[in-house]
Amino acid sequence: MIALTQETAGALPVEVAAPSYDRSKLTVGIVHFGVGGFHRAHQAMYVDRLMNDGLAHDWAICGVGLLPGDARMRDALAAQDGLYTLVLKHPDGTREARVIGSIVEYLFAPDDPEAVLERMADPGVRIVSLTVTEGGYAIHPVTGEFDADDPGVRADLARGAVPATVFGFVAEALRRRRARGVAPFTVMSCDNIQGNGDVARRAFTAFARLADPDLAAWMEDAVAFPNSMVDRITPVTTDQDRQAVAERFGVEDAWPVVCEPFTQWVLEEGFPAGRPPFEEAGVQVVADVEPYELMKLRLLNAGHQALCYFGYLGGYRYAHEAASDPAIAAFLLDYMDVEATPTLMPVPGIDLDVYKRTLVERFSNPEVRDTLARLCAESSDRIPKWVLPVVRERLAQGGEVTRAAAVVASWARYAEGTDEAGEPIEIVDRLKDRLTAAAKAQRERPTAFVENRDLFGDLADDGRFVAPYLRALGSLHADGALATVRELVRERP
Repeated sequence: MIALTQETAGALPVEVAAPSYDRSKLTVGIVHFGVGGFHRAHQAMYVDRLMNDGLAHDWAICGVGLLPGDARMRDALAAQDGLYTLVLKHPDGTREARVIGSIVEYLFAPDDPEAVLERMADPGVRIVSLTVTEGGYAIHPVTGEFDADDPGVRADLARGAVPATVFGFVAEALRRRRARGVAPFTVMSCDNIQGNGDVARRAFTAFARLADPDLAAWMEDAVAFPNSMVDRITPVTTDQDRQAVAERFGVEDAWPVVCEPFTQWVLEEGFPAGRPPFEEAGVQVVADVEPYELMKLRLLNAGHQALCYFGYLGGYRYAHEAASDPAIAAFLLDYMDVEATPTLMPVPGIDLDVYKRTLVERFSNPEVRDTLARLCAESSDRIPKWVLPVVRERLAQGGEVTRAAAVVASWARYAEGTDEAGEPIEIVDRLKDRLTAAAKAQRERPTAFVENRDLFGDLADDGRFVAPYLRALGSLHADGALATVRELVRERP
């Protein structure tokens, strides 16, 4: 058994690919907030791929953790000199393992905020990237406005405050760079949000406007916020994954990453301070990301929502189990074909019919073992960004919303907190208490859940949405999730 460190990286088993470059000669060019599994399976992997090809050695990554739970990542990466094992799980059981070396530093912000700020102010840093989750931008889901009343935001805006949020760190680092005559870095969002760069621009400039209007004006003119679309199914690492890496590859890794073989990254050009040659690693660098991001958000991400609540309520616990149920798979395809696809624009180089069928195959990969609980988490950040835009566009088109309304109904039923066997459901959502209270009230007042205008706007006033929503919710209560899905499939046009 080999404990993974820089010293042992050259002695790894032959089936585990290791960095071919000299990590001691790398310099940091990217600071990344939110070093979770997805970042390590995606952006860090692409940078590592470039480095193995002799490129981007001045674009190494410094990871930053803000939350108390990020201390675990600090400890794991520190013990392994920033190295970790990335394992691709193929549907036939094949495993590919590679040690990723592109993260050369990790700073836990609560330990030393000043170290984070000075790293960000370093002229060598030209990109600050983000995977801070869909809810991490403090943007109201209906109004699209920045939430200045967020407790963390308010604390960071206090006079003399030491930054604790990503907004505070970015604003202060940019202030220092401006004062020192250093060009600004580019802020690159890698979160699953439509127009993620535009959302980041709105959030960070709104924060700066409250803190320092002159800085905000400078940011609006000088700081780039490119949009991007990112895609790779990356389940949460489990103890079983750690054990499998040890037994199958002989590597002791405190926090490996497992993911599907598929990966995609579509990135908008626009990096005034420069960027790695991402296109050499397979990234699609384009003038307009919107067609690709709409495709991904409304088919893949919304597709996950279409199967996860029905699947969980129906007794499944993994995505591949739900996607392999013929009725759920048919419902998912019906949703994508009939309701989501008409809201999309042409996607250059993509056959949408092939893409949709490939999604079902990806969801059905039994080796990935992506949990439905993960897909059901933080729904109040996901449904408004991925499913409700389809509802609103279809209503504007005069089209039907039967399936999208049923997805919302399945979330409402899930939010009651008990499954069909009477077992408790652990609701993971920042609005858990409010959602659960509304969901439990819907047995007496069926529209109680969708009357939340902060999430749903005026949809509760639109009979074209409410009618199919109530039909689905009534069926979920009376007949159960799988019977409801089967009936929805029988009703296809």
